[in-house]
Amino acid sequence: MNIVVCVKQVPDTAVERTLRPGAGTLDRESPDGLINELDEYAIEEGLKIAEAHGGEVTILSMGPAKASESIRKALSMGADKAVHVSDEALAGSDALVTSLVLAEALKQTGFDLVILGSESTDARTGVVPAMLAERLGVPQLTLASKVDIDGQSVTVRRVTDDGYQVVTGSLPAVVSVVEKINEPRYPSFKGIMAAKKKPVQTLALADLGVDTGAAGLAGSATTVADFAAKPPRAAGTVVKDEGDGGTKVAAFLAERKFI
Repeated sequence: MNIVVCVKQVPDTAVERTLRPGAGTLDRESPDGLINELDEYAIEEGLKIAEAHGGEVTILSMGPAKASESIRKALSMGADKAVHVSDEALAGSDALVTSLVLAEALKQTGFDLVILGSESTDARTGVVPAMLAERLGVPQLTLASKVDIDGQSVTVRRVTDDGYQVVTGSLPAVVSVVEKINEPRYPSFKGIMAAKKKPVQTLALADLGVDTGAAGLAGSATTVADFAAKPPRAAGTVVKDEGDGGTKVAAFLAERKFI
């Protein structure tokens, strides 16, 4: 089975993240980059499926040269090889452009199953899996907390607001996963050393047949119109209990229409 896992490098959520003035794009140079958390669950699921049904796992990532760090970590977890789409013209690309570029890359690599995290911690659009499936013309099975492969069909337990749904589709397909699906493995020392020798193919937009004018900020249908720094947190209201504390709290909540 040819399994492709899409991996995105994102800024560390533990550090302050900023937008670039003028462009309104995320500054990816200052914070440390790491694998998007939900993509680690996607990698683990891809590895588990390959171990159970045979085949290999390819990591597909779109990003600047710095993203190679996250690609190597994914390889050290056990993936077999990787494809890195890197081009200066991609800077500022929105979800529509991202799905276009990933779809063209997948047409070159081929696939039986594409696995992604359900969203990224930097943009949180959650729409790339659906867009990717539409561009590829294959079924999409999203928000999966469990994945089962049976011959040429894939069945997932899809998380909903009030429980879950059981959804089945035919392969090839695109699946997005949630954090409840598994526990990602840690790279072993052996895996880290082996990752250094695993093949990583680097592709530019020209290699995918995508015009540079259709990518980046210029080719994106969505942009950030304006942004401002979050105002400092105001001091809280202290209620001094002088025998009527409950009344004061109730009045405070009622004034703000909480009760």
